[in-house]
Amino acid sequence: MKVTQEKLPDSQIGLEIEISGDTSRNTYEKVIRQLARTSNIPGFRKGKVPRPILLQRMGVERIKAAALEEIIQESLKKALEQEKIEALGNYTLRSSFDELVEQYQPGETLTFLAAVDVTPAPELGDYTKLSVKAEESKYDPQELEDYLEQLRAQQADLVPVEDRAAESGDIGIIDFTGKLTEGENAGTEIEGGSATDFQLELVEGKLIPGMVEGIIGMKPEETKAVKVTFPEDYPKEDVAGQPAEFSITLKELKTKELPELDDDFAEEASKGEQETFADFKADLEKQFQEKAENETKNNINQALIDSIIEQSKVEVPETLLQDEVTQVLTQTLMQMQQMGLDVKQLVNSDTIPRMRENAKPEALGNLKKSLILAEIASKENLKPDETAIKDKMAEISKELTDQEVDEEKLEKLVVEDLITENTLNWLREKAEVELVPAGSLAEKEEETEAEVIEAEVSEADEAEA
Repeated sequence: MKVTQEKLPDSQIGLEIEISGDTSRNTYEKVIRQLARTSNIPGFRKGKVPRPILLQRMGVERIKAAALEEIIQESLKKALEQEKIEALGNYTLRSSFDELVEQYQPGETLTFLAAVDVTPAPELGDYTKLSVKAEESKYDPQELEDYLEQLRAQQADLVPVEDRAAESGDIGIIDFTGKLTEGENAGTEIEGGSATDFQLELVEGKLIPGMVEGIIGMKPEETKAVKVTFPEDYPKEDVAGQPAEFSITLKELKTKELPELDDDFAEEASKGEQETFADFKADLEKQFQEKAENETKNNINQALIDSIIEQSKVEVPETLLQDEVTQVLTQTLMQMQQMGLDVKQLVNSDTIPRMRENAKPEALGNLKKSLILAEIASKENLKPDETAIKDKMAEISKELTDQEVDEEKLEKLVVEDLITENTLNWLREKAEVELVPAGSLAEKEEETEAEVIEAEVSEADEAEA
């Protein structure tokens, strides 16, 4: 069998495969024997159908097509083995099948064209001398103070209030009923716009704009009509932008009594892991500092990845891309399900193609990143050793004790993660990194986008003029 290779775009290899006359004849005869054994033709026992009758009833073209399918499948398999090509997914037939059937004559040489996807070999830029800017996240002590206040609020006792009016930050137990006030539905009670014994923290932005502001100043057992207007982007379209009036009764008023920041608070907040507030605060401070350091590290990593992708060339085959799209989409749907959304209502034959198309940019970015980092790891011998792989797998397995683990898949994921980690660590050591204040690069990007939009508008105005 003669095989000629050709490099094609998108990490494909084109194959021109020449089949010998002996193979084309032998396969044809083999298919006829198989059909003779398995075909049911009235008047003949299975396996006893004369060849002329079989050809007449089945049709020569149909038999040739069956033989040709087998020739293509078998010869492609042998061609990949012969040429030592590691193909991804199935092949693509580049020749017209109908034309091949017409050309096919048992006993004569047959040539056809096919293509297979292969793992791409990225063309890397000079990754040893990267120069990037990355935003630096610095630990802000105020973050810790704000977090401690959140913990205090979570542990706060609710104490009834009877001797004053409602203030911002209080907790109100209310009954309310809402009605539209204008248009043909004026006076109609709003569907889903009523509740009893509803607990509400009196903080601006809760419920419909204006409701909390209307409750502030009310006293327990007082009823009040509060006029509001639903936001234009309100989820319920039938009331979006509509003016309404809510009859609100403040049944109970409570205030938060915050615990002291002492050892008892620390023990409860840390679930017994810390006995003193000083140790608890020091531990939290360390966590916030590590968080800032990790954010800076991740920003540097992303800047390095963006720089490498920009100066490298990698052709992603469709097989890999579609597989990664499936992975991205699966993760997205799992996250949506964890958020409480009914995924079954979102996914159907109409939405899936659009969702897959939307997932393509992320999938393409993921593939370029992993392929380029793997290529660097290979060139610089940064692949993890067996000990590191086993230790990481053992660490993950401990966290998944109640789940069935596919060891082969787990090992593959662990190896990929360790390769990425090793390569990024190596790149950070080699790169020249300029740390800039947090938010400054995002502002620059916004300014650039604004300049581009302004330029496009100016060009459009000039064209109209």
